[in-house]
Amino acid sequence: MKKSTLIKIFLRSFFIHAALNFRRMQNLGFALAIIPLIREWRLQEKDSELMLTRHLQMYNSHPYFSAPLIGSVVCLEEESSGKGNASGVIALKQGLMGPYAAIGDIFFWSALRPFAAIVAVYLAFMGFIIAPLAFLVIYTPAHFWLRAKGFIEGYRRGKQGIEFIRAMDLPRVSVKLRWLSLLTLIVLAIWLTYGWYWPFIADTSGIIVKSAALAFILPSFFLIKKGVSQIHIIYGAFVIFLLIISCRELFN
Repeated sequence: MKKSTLIKIFLRSFFIHAALNFRRMQNLGFALAIIPLIREWRLQEKDSELMLTRHLQMYNSHPYFSAPLIGSVVCLEEESSGKGNASGVIALKQGLMGPYAAIGDIFFWSALRPFAAIVAVYLAFMGFIIAPLAFLVIYTPAHFWLRAKGFIEGYRRGKQGIEFIRAMDLPRVSVKLRWLSLLTLIVLAIWLTYGWYWPFIADTSGIIVKSAALAFILPSFFLIKKGVSQIHIIYGAFVIFLLIISCRELFN
């Protein structure tokens, strides 16, 4: 297959959500990504219809993980030149779209995006104008690399493309990112408390700062042991910090 065709397929995978619908979800975006393959092979009308029909079936997965799956599908289609192994292609899509969606939601929506947002908010509180840029620098390279590298590995390995995703162990990385987010929030809480009670802290050698940190850490550990999601703790802490800032503005 021409490299230019693979590039077209990969770029089209970015529009997997463009025609999202309630009936078959992302099927139109998936079929759109496959069209360059049909054009290169110049299939007969009947074969083109069959190929598009099987890729217009129900499809719903995480948008970032669609590129690795499309790469694997293209590999299987190439093995049969688009004329056979339809059951294998459909089974691959149905078997991977669910796990890929779960991994993507856990890592990107529940871990990386909140972490990038917390860092950006912290920088904004510190007065850095580059806060929005920091969010993009943290978040964008990760999902773009996963799309590009995942597509290449999916195309190269075919059905074994999932091994590339499994090797990254993103659920474990997600847990670490959530803990890092909590630590960042603790630092932010200390900074807010330090700024609010500066005259008193100067006389008490930072006792208030340490107490504020413990007051946040200990309940967090307790909630985690009780099974409360770390992402809920993060959002809850963010709301508390907003209330603290609002109160400070009122008293000032």
